[in-house]
Amino acid sequence: MNRAQPLDTLAPVTARRKDGKVLLAWHLVARRPLLVLGAITTIAFVLVAAAAPMLAPHDPIQQDLALRLRPPGTLLPNGQLYLLGTDQLGRDVLSRLIAGSRVSLLVAALSVLIGLIMGSALGLSAGYFGHLLDSLVMRIADIQMAFPFLFLALIIVALFGRGTANLVLVLAVWGWVSYARVARAMTLSLREREFVQAARAIGANDSRIIVRHLLPNISDTLLVLASLQVGRILVAQAGMEFLGLGVPPPQPIWGGMLSDGRNYLSDAWWISTFPGLTITVVVAGLNFLGDGLRQLSGANQG
Repeated sequence: MNRAQPLDTLAPVTARRKDGKVLLAWHLVARRPLLVLGAITTIAFVLVAAAAPMLAPHDPIQQDLALRLRPPGTLLPNGQLYLLGTDQLGRDVLSRLIAGSRVSLLVAALSVLIGLIMGSALGLSAGYFGHLLDSLVMRIADIQMAFPFLFLALIIVALFGRGTANLVLVLAVWGWVSYARVARAMTLSLREREFVQAARAIGANDSRIIVRHLLPNISDTLLVLASLQVGRILVAQAGMEFLGLGVPPPQPIWGGMLSDGRNYLSDAWWISTFPGLTITVVVAGLNFLGDGLRQLSGANQG
């Protein structure tokens, strides 16, 4: 009969397990430093967006023409510091960057989430049921891919006007095709596998097979694709704002700030430079994170 081990013998086992977890974490950092860098960058900007009202040193939409086009590092006699300077309307660039992070990341996250849900549902259904539904979904995807993104954005903005909700709609409609194609391809390879056949044999209906058996097997790949798509959506969002098709002023958003400074590049380079650098850092971090997750997913499947 087995006896309980004394506490003094259990302690080294617990210590070895903790050491093993530490070594595994260190191994992850050593093997994939870009993944860790991307995760740190992404988390940092998400925290900044969440705490934006507390972190912004000035009111991001308050105008003061007496302070317009002040260079970075401006310190007023009353002690107010404008670390990244002011824009053409005297608004603090740093405060607008911090406040704009909330809108920019929220729009990107909602666009990716809606596109992920819509594309995954259509791709799963098309791949599983096939025939007419498959042809219909794929032809719609082909037609949409034939439209240039800006043409699609112009149509939606002309129909519904500018605004945060419409910007999310444009980006979500543009992004669902990638998820639908991936979900359909993976569903086609899985729907005749043994575990799906066994589920059918015991009487599981189609919806249960899709939700309980197919979706969990493709969710990892779709989530990795979504992490890569966030950076792509941010760049597309900035392009729309630059052309005046996004969120209307005075709401700060990174693409809008980039557009505001294009007429002042020779005299006030900081108005566009800092939003551009911010977008670059965030997109690079998201790409590092997505690429690292893709490598981890491939290693686990292998």
